[in-house]
Amino acid sequence: MSDHTEKSDKNVPLRRGWTTGACSTAATKAALTALVTGEFPDPVTITLPKGQTPAFALAFERLEDQHAEAGIIKDAGDDPDVTHGALIKVKVAFGQPESGVRFIAGEGVGMVTRPGLPIPVGEPAINPMPRQMMQTVVQELSRSYGFSPDVDITISVRNGEKLAQKTWNPRLGIMGGLSILGTTGIVIPFSCSAWIHSIHRGIDVARAGGHDHVAGCTGSTSEKRVKDLYGLQDFSMLDMGDFVGGMLKYLRKNPVPRVTIGGGFAKLSKLAQGHMDLHSGRSQVDFDWMAEQLFELGADSGLLARARQANSALALLEDAQRECVDIAGAIASKAQQQALLMLRQAPIKVDVVVVGRDGKLLARTQPLNAEDQ
Repeated sequence: MSDHTEKSDKNVPLRRGWTTGACSTAATKAALTALVTGEFPDPVTITLPKGQTPAFALAFERLEDQHAEAGIIKDAGDDPDVTHGALIKVKVAFGQPESGVRFIAGEGVGMVTRPGLPIPVGEPAINPMPRQMMQTVVQELSRSYGFSPDVDITISVRNGEKLAQKTWNPRLGIMGGLSILGTTGIVIPFSCSAWIHSIHRGIDVARAGGHDHVAGCTGSTSEKRVKDLYGLQDFSMLDMGDFVGGMLKYLRKNPVPRVTIGGGFAKLSKLAQGHMDLHSGRSQVDFDWMAEQLFELGADSGLLARARQANSALALLEDAQRECVDIAGAIASKAQQQALLMLRQAPIKVDVVVVGRDGKLLARTQPLNAEDQ
């Protein structure tokens, strides 16, 4: 559905797609047009916030006396989006005079149950930009056809409640289904931005709930270990993944009293080196640097030579463990220092937990802030 492309790591063009907000807007326009004129525009064209004018084919349409419904299959392009292929369906009906545009959560669309999100508690999880896009469509059609812009818009997503279990929604307090998202209307393949925005929303929810300890982990194994170690609740766990920099930068301006960073040895070795994006395609473990850390710990020449030639961080770790050299502890300390540098003088205590692939605790630091160094 789109001719916009990005390049993958292998320089293969990747096709962009459309957000749930864009699909909802297109379905709203098609359904409201049919309610007024008796005919569904198919394809239906909308204007996105940056001026693009994509056209969407309708996958579903129904016209009744008092309402109309239209559905669009979401095309996320080449992005690994859980909503790719989902049916986004919108029902429109005229509302009470002076009621304006009202948004209603249909089946598969969640409700906001915790403060800290851009939508108030008790509202459908339909973000501000999709709301604005749909309100604009209602205003434009009301001017064209001469009706009052008092419209009820009910959005549904087929299997949305099940799909939402694969997202961060339950942790953010969005219950019962998916969110209707999108700031530009376009899904950029393998974009970091959506993930980082979810980290930001997790911090917002924790702050709004008055929680004084959050944790960001590189994966599910380290997350489980950290959660159990500190007895943290789900809403205190930030889905950091590889984006430690995105988490720390936001915390710097939106502080929480304490943050724990958990992860495997290899990922945290990259943080210890000063990398803030821990993805394997964007940062690598420097084995010469690792050998320098071993030298500072008193490792013998044989271990240093093997470290420089190691084919993986795990192999280096296991070799050091056999020699009783605490490289995991050194990495935890160095990673903590780098995190504190990123936080600058923010009033946040940071500790680091290094977790093995089997979930065992390899090393941890005491919580420190910038003044403690």
